[in-house]
Amino acid sequence: MSILNQVLGAVAGNTGGQGNANALLGVCETVLANSGGLQGLMGKFSQAGLGQIFSSWVGTGQNQSISPEQIQQALGSDQVKALAAKLGFDPAQASQMIAQCLPHVVDHMTPNGQIDPNANMPQGGLASMLPGLLQKLGGAA
Repeated sequence: MSILNQVLGAVAGNTGGQGNANALLGVCETVLANSGGLQGLMGKFSQAGLGQIFSSWVGTGQNQSISPEQIQQALGSDQVKALAAKLGFDPAQASQMIAQCLPHVVDHMTPNGQIDPNANMPQGGLASMLPGLLQKLGGAA
Protein backbone atom coordinates (compact mmCIF):
# COMPACT_ATOMS: atom_id res chain seq x y z
CA MET A 1 0.00 0.00 0.00
CA SER A 2 1.49 3.39 -0.99
CA ILE A 3 1.93 6.17 1.53
CA LEU A 4 -0.72 8.23 -0.26
CA ASN A 5 -3.18 5.34 -0.04
CA GLN A 6 -2.39 4.94 3.67
CA VAL A 7 -3.03 8.64 4.26
CA LEU A 8 -6.28 8.65 2.30
CA GLY A 9 -7.37 5.47 4.05
CA ALA A 10 -6.61 6.92 7.47
CA VAL A 11 -8.64 10.03 6.81
CA ALA A 12 -11.50 8.01 5.37
CA GLY A 13 -11.45 5.77 8.44
CA ASN A 14 -10.12 2.72 6.60
CA THR A 15 -6.85 0.92 7.32
CA GLY A 16 -3.82 2.85 8.46
CA GLY A 17 -3.63 5.42 11.21
CA GLN A 18 -4.21 9.11 11.73
CA GLY A 19 -0.43 9.43 12.10
CA ASN A 20 -0.03 8.95 8.34
CA ALA A 21 -2.31 11.89 7.56
CA ASN A 22 -0.42 13.98 10.07
CA ALA A 23 2.86 12.88 8.47
CA LEU A 24 1.74 14.11 5.05
CA LEU A 25 0.69 17.45 6.50
CA GLY A 26 3.91 17.63 8.49
CA VAL A 27 5.99 17.11 5.38
CA CYS A 28 4.22 19.90 3.47
CA GLU A 29 4.25 22.30 6.44
CA THR A 30 7.95 21.69 7.01
CA VAL A 31 8.76 22.28 3.34
CA LEU A 32 6.89 25.58 3.41
CA ALA A 33 8.45 26.68 6.70
CA ASN A 34 11.99 25.73 5.65
CA SER A 35 11.59 27.52 2.33
CA GLY A 36 10.35 30.86 3.61
CA GLY A 37 6.69 30.34 2.75
CA LEU A 38 5.22 30.39 -0.72
CA GLN A 39 7.44 33.21 -1.99
CA GLY A 40 10.61 31.48 -0.83
CA LEU A 41 9.43 28.21 -2.28
CA MET A 42 8.67 29.91 -5.59
CA GLY A 43 12.23 31.29 -5.59
CA LYS A 44 13.72 27.84 -5.05
CA PHE A 45 11.71 26.37 -7.90
CA SER A 46 12.64 29.27 -10.20
CA GLN A 47 16.35 28.91 -9.38
CA ALA A 48 16.13 25.20 -10.22
CA GLY A 49 14.53 25.95 -13.61
CA LEU A 50 11.14 24.69 -12.42
CA GLY A 51 9.39 28.05 -12.07
CA GLN A 52 6.86 27.23 -14.79
CA ILE A 53 5.70 24.12 -12.89
CA PHE A 54 5.35 26.09 -9.65
CA SER A 55 3.48 28.86 -11.47
CA SER A 56 0.96 26.31 -12.74
CA TRP A 57 0.14 25.43 -9.11
CA VAL A 58 -0.39 29.08 -8.23
CA GLY A 59 -2.42 29.87 -11.35
CA THR A 60 -6.05 28.97 -11.83
CA GLY A 61 -5.43 26.45 -14.62
CA GLN A 62 -4.47 22.79 -14.38
CA ASN A 63 -1.57 21.91 -12.08
CA GLN A 64 1.48 20.42 -13.76
CA SER A 65 2.82 17.31 -12.09
CA ILE A 66 6.31 17.12 -10.65
CA SER A 67 8.58 14.14 -10.16
CA PRO A 68 10.35 13.21 -6.93
CA GLU A 69 13.65 13.91 -8.72
CA GLN A 70 12.49 17.44 -9.57
CA ILE A 71 11.50 17.95 -5.92
CA GLN A 72 15.05 17.07 -4.90
CA GLN A 73 16.38 19.41 -7.59
CA ALA A 74 14.28 22.33 -6.33
CA LEU A 75 14.62 21.79 -2.59
CA GLY A 76 18.08 20.29 -2.59
CA SER A 77 18.85 16.71 -1.70
CA ASP A 78 20.28 17.74 1.68
CA GLN A 79 16.99 19.38 2.70
CA VAL A 80 15.00 16.36 1.52
CA LYS A 81 17.32 14.00 3.42
CA ALA A 82 17.07 16.10 6.59
CA LEU A 83 13.29 16.29 6.32
CA ALA A 84 13.04 12.55 5.71
CA ALA A 85 15.23 11.76 8.72
CA LYS A 86 13.23 14.12 10.94
CA LEU A 87 9.93 12.51 9.95
CA GLY A 88 11.15 8.91 9.87
CA PHE A 89 10.94 8.32 6.11
CA ASP A 90 13.61 7.49 3.60
CA PRO A 91 14.43 10.34 1.16
CA ALA A 92 12.70 8.61 -1.77
CA GLN A 93 9.45 8.35 0.23
CA ALA A 94 9.71 11.97 1.36
CA SER A 95 10.31 13.17 -2.21
CA GLN A 96 7.33 11.16 -3.43
CA MET A 97 5.08 12.53 -0.68
CA ILE A 98 6.13 16.10 -1.44
CA ALA A 99 5.63 15.58 -5.18
CA GLN A 100 2.10 14.29 -4.57
CA CYS A 101 1.01 16.82 -2.00
CA LEU A 102 2.83 20.10 -2.68
CA PRO A 103 1.07 21.03 -5.95
CA HIS A 104 -2.30 20.71 -4.21
CA VAL A 105 -1.18 22.61 -1.12
CA VAL A 106 0.17 25.51 -3.19
CA ASP A 107 -2.96 25.48 -5.34
CA HIS A 108 -5.18 25.53 -2.25
CA MET A 109 -3.19 28.38 -0.68
CA THR A 110 -3.51 30.52 -3.83
CA PRO A 111 -7.23 30.39 -4.72
CA ASN A 112 -7.08 33.67 -6.65
CA GLY A 113 -4.17 32.56 -8.82
CA GLN A 114 -1.52 34.64 -7.09
CA ILE A 115 0.66 34.60 -4.01
CA ASP A 116 -0.40 37.12 -1.39
CA PRO A 117 2.89 38.40 0.09
CA ASN A 118 1.08 39.32 3.33
CA ALA A 119 -0.60 35.94 3.76
CA ASN A 120 0.66 33.51 6.34
CA MET A 121 0.01 29.82 6.84
CA PRO A 122 -3.71 29.26 7.48
CA GLN A 123 -4.63 29.36 11.15
CA GLY A 124 -4.21 25.86 12.48
CA GLY A 125 -1.60 25.16 9.82
CA LEU A 126 -2.35 22.83 6.96
CA ALA A 127 -4.68 20.78 9.13
CA SER A 128 -7.46 23.25 8.29
CA MET A 129 -6.88 22.44 4.61
CA LEU A 130 -7.07 18.66 5.09
CA PRO A 131 -10.56 17.97 3.68
CA GLY A 132 -10.03 19.94 0.46
CA LEU A 133 -6.47 18.69 0.07
CA LEU A 134 -7.43 15.04 0.48
CA GLN A 135 -10.31 15.46 -1.93
CA LYS A 136 -7.86 16.75 -4.56
CA LEU A 137 -5.32 14.05 -3.76
CA GLY A 138 -7.99 11.40 -3.94
CA GLY A 139 -9.01 12.63 -7.38
CA ALA A 140 -5.39 12.50 -8.50
CA ALA A 141 -4.69 9.02 -7.17
